[in-house]
Amino acid sequence: MLKIIFSSEDILRTRVAPAADPVWELVLSLHLLQGRGRDPLLTPWRRTVANTLRMEESAGERFRLLLALNPPRGYFPDFLTPYASKDGLAAGLEAVRGTPVDMLHRDLTRLAEENVLPAPAAGLARGEPEVLRHLTGSMARYQELAVTPYWSRIQAAVEADRARRARAMLDGGAEGLLASLRPSMRWADGVLEVLDYPDTRELHLDGRGLLLVPSFFCARIPVALVDPALPPVLVYPVDRLDGLIPAPGLGARRDADDASREALAALLGRTRAAVLEAADEGCTTGEMARRLRISAAAASQHTSVLRNAGLLVSHRDRNTVLHTLTPLGRAVLDA
Repeated sequence: MLKIIFSSEDILRTRVAPAADPVWELVLSLHLLQGRGRDPLLTPWRRTVANTLRMEESAGERFRLLLALNPPRGYFPDFLTPYASKDGLAAGLEAVRGTPVDMLHRDLTRLAEENVLPAPAAGLARGEPEVLRHLTGSMARYQELAVTPYWSRIQAAVEADRARRARAMLDGGAEGLLASLRPSMRWADGVLEVLDYPDTRELHLDGRGLLLVPSFFCARIPVALVDPALPPVLVYPVDRLDGLIPAPGLGARRDADDASREALAALLGRTRAAVLEAADEGCTTGEMARRLRISAAAASQHTSVLRNAGLLVSHRDRNTVLHTLTPLGRAVLDA
């Protein structure tokens, strides 16, 4: 179990990342790609990405080091997910290229204790600029092939989770936010316990606060950096909603397209437009019914149609269902 120890100052400084973190999604997707999980929501993505990487010219040489640094289970290097990645992919990759040599050596030494690393890892441990450029180049190319085509779905899932956390913060303050992270985590008496964590350790925030990073590709158990001296980050899994639908040209199925068109055709009408607008800032079914002066059953039926069309997402928390817009829903609303 991981125990994260908060002071009152840490509670006030805890916040949720403003968007999906592209470097964390990149790295964690590599773990899922190479793992043996049977999540049906990720099966089409894994199959498509595996085929795409095999077709890539010189794929073995390009991605060998990157794959070796990200085994499907166990430790992976802290330097691959720098704090700067909260500002975007370019900032994250620049931080990786600027990793201090002592950190590279420390992280790779630990990784080599349980994994066989390819020859370029030795140059990486020495901080050779050419190897660092090769690594970040392979990260950028992998992102382009495996993550970017699905980014709108990833971001929609993260935005839906952020709406849940915002509601928890409004209702219960920062402690309400931390309590909302159940069931994979438990908050009590100034301690956030990450259940089923593979290691037993404590992380003392010491006034630095905690950055919570909602992640689509995070597996069941939240992830924290190993080095306690680094800025405290906790990456946690979000509801994957309906999974990942490949972008056009990446294996999208005709029947899925037909179903989407049929669902969109059902959107005509003022009431559904009002439902879509009500979901702009996040709205429960009951709130929507009261705001639009319709029955709860009618509100549920309208949100179901919008959800099937990919315009909003719904997440149940105990006895309430919160509805938020997807990027497509926001585009339709703004049109």
